[in-house]
Amino acid sequence: MTETSAPALRVPADGATEASPRRVLFIDHTALLGGGEIALLNLTKYIDRSRYTPIVLLFSDGPLRQALTDAGVETHLLPLSPDVVNTRKDTLGGKSLLRIKDLVSTVRFAFKAAKFIRAQKVDLVHTNSLKGDIIGGVAAKLAGRPLIWHIRDRIENDYLPSKVVWLFRHLARRLPDCVIANSAATLQTLSREKLEHSAAIHSGVDFDSRVSVVHDGTFERFNRETPKNPANPLIGLVGRISPWKGQHIFLRAAAQVLRQYPNVRFQIIGSALFNEGDYEKFIRDMVESLKLNSAVEFTGFRNDVPELIAKLDILVHASVVGEPFGQVVIEGMAAAKPVVATNGGGVPEIVVDGETGFLVPMGDAESMSAAICKLLSDPELASKMGRRGRERVQDHFTIQSTARKVERLYDEVLSRKRA
Repeated sequence: MTETSAPALRVPADGATEASPRRVLFIDHTALLGGGEIALLNLTKYIDRSRYTPIVLLFSDGPLRQALTDAGVETHLLPLSPDVVNTRKDTLGGKSLLRIKDLVSTVRFAFKAAKFIRAQKVDLVHTNSLKGDIIGGVAAKLAGRPLIWHIRDRIENDYLPSKVVWLFRHLARRLPDCVIANSAATLQTLSREKLEHSAAIHSGVDFDSRVSVVHDGTFERFNRETPKNPANPLIGLVGRISPWKGQHIFLRAAAQVLRQYPNVRFQIIGSALFNEGDYEKFIRDMVESLKLNSAVEFTGFRNDVPELIAKLDILVHASVVGEPFGQVVIEGMAAAKPVVATNGGGVPEIVVDGETGFLVPMGDAESMSAAICKLLSDPELASKMGRRGRERVQDHFTIQSTARKVERLYDEVLSRKRA
């Protein structure tokens, strides 16, 4: 049964006039607030409602559903088997993909989703997660609607099982009418040759909500009443607690930094998702073994991440495999924080090494600690990098710019469909 969170304007999928808002259905398998889901929430907020009406279909319940409802986005729940929803992408493989019981259940679910698409008079389907791409993609084709895949994961063997990599690269040329990737690096992993209809569109932030304009036309820091921490500098890592996010590297770097700067404090902002509690226990045990108890704080899951970032002196990104994009890096730069980030995936498309922060090798705690210490030793350099980072976000990574680029792709796909 479908549960509806908020009403929306109904417009026919067939015969709509050019002035009528087209109905775009976003599909995501999870309602947990991971990076892709936060990007989805931001995008639906800034889509031009006079042209496109966003609707969201979720395959499980969670905080994303309430956040979408609070944002005035029509949101539906069509529950999928928890066994399918909760399967981690890094554990997918031949056996899990071909389990007969789950396969039959998923095919039946795709038919239900297709029926939903037709009933809601959807004009365009926009999938937002790997499971959403497959199930929502099949449903879109069954319903006869154009399909856009939004790829937010690197389709590479160091990130996904090889069978899943092969499947997605194969389907990318056959199932969607257009592919959006969250970075050029992500798009390159999906296909070694350029896909005919594809684009790399960076996720954006609402820059204006993080700064306020003053009379001389310059910008002030978000939450500008929050002081810096000269006595106890605060360094934070933001993101879900997961082995590939590199909290263990961050803690090893923290131990080295404390040898030179014993008054520094560290925050790990986020919690474990997708059955990764064992790793969270591992890094908490690391804090004990490295004797970091008085220097490291675990905040757990927080809804006020921008406010927490505003209180940091340095933001660290520590992923040990290439990050598909690096939303947290954008958030830190928007708040004028110098960043230390690992050099892989889409992050080099964001950070200008030596200007807006430092890029360090993945998995290298020594290089990470050296970059942090360089910023701690030179507050003027740190401040300059923060300012340059904020300017770079304003110029290249706003959610308003992201939404306009996505809308142009909608126009293109729907135009091709009409033709």
